[in-house]
Amino acid sequence: KKLVKTAIPLFPDPQEVVLTDTEKQQNRLDFAIAKLQANIDIKPVFHTHVVEIEFVSEDPLLAATISDTVANVYIENYLEAKLEMTAKATTWLNTSLAGLKNNLIKSEQALNAFYEKEKLVNIDGVIGLASEELQRYTALFVDAQNNLARVRSIFEQVNGQESKQDLASLQEVQNHPTVQNVKKQQLNAQSRVSELAKVYGPRHPKMIAANAELESIDDSLARQVRALVDGIYQEYQAAESKVNSLKVEVESAKQNYRKLSNLENQHLALQREVEINNQLYSSFFTRLKETNEIGGFERANARILDAAKPALVPFKPRKAMLILLAFVASLLLAISAAIIKDTLNRGIRSVEDVERKLNQRMLGLLPLEKVKRKSSLPVRHFFADEHHVFSEAIRTLRTSLQFTNLEKSSQTMLVTSSVPKEGKSTVAINLGFAFSQLAMVLLIDADMRRPSIGKQFNLAGFQPGLSNLIAKTHELSECLCIDEESGLHILPAGTIPPNPQELLSSERFTRIMSVLKQKYQYIIIDSAPTQAVSDAMVLAKTADSIVYVVKANDTDEGLINNGISRFLMNGKRVDGVVLNQVDIHRADKYGEFAGYYDRYDYQS
Repeated sequence: KKLVKTAIPLFPDPQEVVLTDTEKQQNRLDFAIAKLQANIDIKPVFHTHVVEIEFVSEDPLLAATISDTVANVYIENYLEAKLEMTAKATTWLNTSLAGLKNNLIKSEQALNAFYEKEKLVNIDGVIGLASEELQRYTALFVDAQNNLARVRSIFEQVNGQESKQDLASLQEVQNHPTVQNVKKQQLNAQSRVSELAKVYGPRHPKMIAANAELESIDDSLARQVRALVDGIYQEYQAAESKVNSLKVEVESAKQNYRKLSNLENQHLALQREVEINNQLYSSFFTRLKETNEIGGFERANARILDAAKPALVPFKPRKAMLILLAFVASLLLAISAAIIKDTLNRGIRSVEDVERKLNQRMLGLLPLEKVKRKSSLPVRHFFADEHHVFSEAIRTLRTSLQFTNLEKSSQTMLVTSSVPKEGKSTVAINLGFAFSQLAMVLLIDADMRRPSIGKQFNLAGFQPGLSNLIAKTHELSECLCIDEESGLHILPAGTIPPNPQELLSSERFTRIMSVLKQKYQYIIIDSAPTQAVSDAMVLAKTADSIVYVVKANDTDEGLINNGISRFLMNGKRVDGVVLNQVDIHRADKYGEFAGYYDRYDYQS
């Protein structure tokens, strides 16, 4: 008592928080929003696109007004969102349009500069003329080559003959009209000489005249052949000269055509860029005009079919019927519950049940303490003088555990249960208080799925703990908390991880436990229930004792046996059972714990 009275000034009453007008207004607004959300119901009408808005209120006019207002606010919010999107689109289009216009102007300037530089007006007509000129020169060049080949063949035949007779016998010479005429004259003269030779002698004047004429014709034929050969040579030189000249013209026409083709490609690229920029600019400009035209009118995506009307009569509650039904249901439920509970209850009621049904020894039992409904046992219940029966029960449990592992200098105790709400965390905390009166004790909250020890000691929600220590995000000194009143060291669960069992199975956790065992004489681990997850099986590997908490007259014996057998299958023995929340008055009435309470001075 002296210790408690001395410590009271160290814990002054919390000061009342003074709120500003703004904070008060915000709190009222938050309350109104919560109230609105709790009482409004928006549901679709089956097989339609219609939704029904209902609001429950004691004031029928308020209920109708809120229902209509919610519908109108939804439509207005949609229109505001559409207008905001239209404004953003207009701003973006204006910005983009300026850049596109600049690009169009630059591309047009580049095209005009090209026309000025190359002195062009209509490049398509120029390149057409160049193409026609190249084709014409090419055709002439081909004809000239063919003619040169023909003349060269004749020239080579003529040039290869040595005698006049050989020249005269050539087909090209014989086919010449002049030579053919002289040949006819020669034949006629030869025929006349032959006829005169039959009549006259060689010295006859007629024979002399005829021979003279034949010689004159032979000389004429020789001259014609020589003139024809000279003409063939001159024709060959002229044909060769023409081919060379046309070859130069063709090459010049090709270069000119290639130059114009390159200019045309440049022109097409510049013109294409102008067309693309113009199309983009026109498209964006058109889109901007459309956006500006429709920006002032947005059609809502919903409309109100029927406005809400204030109800004339309340729809609930139907008081008379509800009272009758509640009375009948409560009566039947109470009778049924009592019958079923007595008939089918497979919970643990007594020491005999612990030994016979569970095949375990009783480490201790804790009486049922009266607390407010939906409230847990106060964390410092152990130190309250008026609850000495509970405190003595905890100390008795402490003594039982001490005798269980006398040979060990450091005792690590794992506290678990079959299912939640059996009081394992309460047992672990109060064992920590009890042992901290004897030595240095560490209480570890290893139930990282539903941690509760930190809340019991009012630790901050962001307080680092076991999970942070295993994950190496914090040091041990940052994770430990000390209860000033009891001296109990506490290692809370820390940040709830996505993989608690992997953390507890890690080598890091094993090393941490080794370090903690050297520092503390007693370590009490609050574990998750055995039926929910397998965390307790993993933690049992580091524990010296396993304390199994059972809620009296509640938890099914099958669940308990299943949880205990899981430890046995993993090679760990449960040291005993703590029967929690024992109703002392009921125990006295039925004699279920006869002699057990007397031994620990339990009184009803």
